[in-house]
Amino acid sequence: MTVGPLDGVRVVEISSWMAAPSAGAVLADMGADVVKVEPLTGDVVRNMSRKAKGAPDIDHSFHMDNRGKRSIAVALDRPDGAEVVRKLIDRADVFLCNLLPHRQQRYGLDPATLQARNARLVHATLSGYGLVGPDATRPGFDVTTFFGRGSITDAMTEPAGVAPMPRPAQGDHTTGIAMVAAILAGLRVADKTGAGPVVDVSLFATAAWTMASDLAPTLVDGAPVTKRDRHHLITPLGNRFRCADDRWIILNMPEVRWWTPFCKTIERPEILDDERFGSVKERFDNMAALIDIIDDAMATRTLAEWGRIFDDAGLIWGPASSIDELARDPQAEAIGLFPTIEHPEGAFRTVAAPMRITGADIRPRGPAPALGGDTVAVLAEIGYSSDEAAALSEAGVVGH
Repeated sequence: MTVGPLDGVRVVEISSWMAAPSAGAVLADMGADVVKVEPLTGDVVRNMSRKAKGAPDIDHSFHMDNRGKRSIAVALDRPDGAEVVRKLIDRADVFLCNLLPHRQQRYGLDPATLQARNARLVHATLSGYGLVGPDATRPGFDVTTFFGRGSITDAMTEPAGVAPMPRPAQGDHTTGIAMVAAILAGLRVADKTGAGPVVDVSLFATAAWTMASDLAPTLVDGAPVTKRDRHHLITPLGNRFRCADDRWIILNMPEVRWWTPFCKTIERPEILDDERFGSVKERFDNMAALIDIIDDAMATRTLAEWGRIFDDAGLIWGPASSIDELARDPQAEAIGLFPTIEHPEGAFRTVAAPMRITGADIRPRGPAPALGGDTVAVLAEIGYSSDEAAALSEAGVVGH
């Protein structure tokens, strides 16, 4: 028997874009009842992303980050609207938002207000830069905050190279998983103490954690990361090489174990007798010449051919896969990475949450909701009569 780890947990989410919504999607995958509160015009990213070619007119990216939720449309800037949301949060276990602190205060959704009404509430805010400090009110996206100010873009820029532009929502989804972990810990605190904590996760802090292996020594010596092009890296076996079919193969092997087998596998045993490359230090000192030799060897076979040869030799490698190759990867299929969501316009595959737990039912519970599609039902759940709900709708406080 499998169970949803968060069956019975109620989450109210007020968030847009991808980071906080992606956390809400994972909570829904775990069985939580996630009610997404949207403005009357809807989450700004509805119908913004690239549509799948040759498929029904479905915003698959929006479904990715909002699947399995319910939606109510509420005008937060109306006092009656803000009170609707507060009543909804009164019966919730978690409030998840990406509202900046001053906006939380404006709508009466700050921790002090909400936890005075619901002491066990886990109040979780996902922000750009955190809830205190000079930039607490600064908006941030993953490109500017996670990759940019979080030093990832700079660290990935080769000398004299152009700063790379990340693909959409990489930092958002990384931070979303950090938020899921924090919320689960917050629920544990509430269970143990009876008092819900304030949870604070930011793109900025998650970026620092992502860069921690480089950042840890820099915190001691203040030195920047040394930038190297592929002809001047620390080791030839931590590099990428172009194959005969213009595909790239990525290597990562400690030299002490794999140097000799590698040279023999690429059919360049003479490298082992070359005095320029006799030790790790000598290989480092003569790296450019060594990479040229390996480049010539790797250019003799295709990626698929080298992959089979490296596998037979027990070497560690990976392909620089394209996104469409990842979508067809048999290993991804084997671990259930692409589950199917049923949708009235046609079923489609999506990306699973990245964790597996024995006995736990973690899966998409359905598509993303229609804007305000659950407003009437949710209002009834929190005590509004049908006449009261109709009056709110007529006044433009809620939509459905």
